Amino acid sequence: MKKPLIINIQKFSVHDGDGIRTTVFFKGCPLSCRWCHNAESRSWNRELMFFSERCSGCGRCAAVCPEKGIAVKVQEGGMQKIAVTDRALCTACGSCTDFCISNARSIVGEEMEAEELVRILRQDRQFYEDSGGGVTLSGGEAMAQDMDYMENLLVRLQSEGIPVNMDTCGEAPFERFERVLPYIHTFLYDIKAVTPELHREYTGVSNERILENLKNLTLAGARVHIRVPVIPEVNGDDEEMGKIIRFVKEYAKPVKISLLPYHNTGKDKAVRVGAESMEFSVPTGERMEELKALWLQAGFREGEVQNGG
Repeated sequence: MKKPLIINIQKFSVHDGDGIRTTVFFKGCPLSCRWCHNAESRSWNRELMFFSERCSGCGRCAAVCPEKGIAVKVQEGGMQKIAVTDRALCTACGSCTDFCISNARSIVGEEMEAEELVRILRQDRQFYEDSGGGVTLSGGEAMAQDMDYMENLLVRLQSEGIPVNMDTCGEAPFERFERVLPYIHTFLYDIKAVTPELHREYTGVSNERILENLKNLTLAGARVHIRVPVIPEVNGDDEEMGKIIRFVKEYAKPVKISLLPYHNTGKDKAVRVGAESMEFSVPTGERMEELKALWLQAGFREGEVQNGG
């Protein structure tokens, strides 16, 4: 059983399902969405996160780096020194973080035993019970992690009486979904695009299995909450949104549809982990209402479709 890497355990979350929740973010994702606001969750490996604005250029990190991968340089156009890391040499060992007096460096990704994770998650069980909440497993992509670990985790949470939601992009063999079905209250299922070429261009992978898995989850009687990240340049026109609506109407029976407007608040994370990022337009409130109206015109009820959440 391989322990996955966890990048964050976010308590008192209200955006990943009903009630007050604790969301666990796993590291590693099979998609490479160009708009991803959690760039630190893409890679399967531990990574260095560098906050350049905090760096004093003292050089302590460079002195202790075992790979000799850090050099103190003067920033272009100024006199301020900064410690620059050659990420091709960095092994994310954490030596530099121990000696950084400016708190400019941290390592993203921590292994955790399922038993220890459950101990943390059950601390807020009273909040779950009082609010109708629970735990949400997210990422990255939780369904792409070691499934023996995930099933072990889910069995333990079920024995504690803690409901679990699974936030997923759907890109995993359906056999994995079958393993977790008995333990999942709701699947928060992302649909980025229905047009194959469009999906591959902006996520790096085909959407064939993603759409097929949604069909199969529906046939299996799973409780599904569809979430559509709205990116104007990708799926924010009437044509592509119409395709998504028609697919959901024909093949899925969601308990809720959430239209999630793109935001660029995660672009700094990409810079901090040395990842590529691409900025898109932020849809206006008026446009979001127009897209919601398309769903309502297709026969979905007002209570089923929401902007945000």
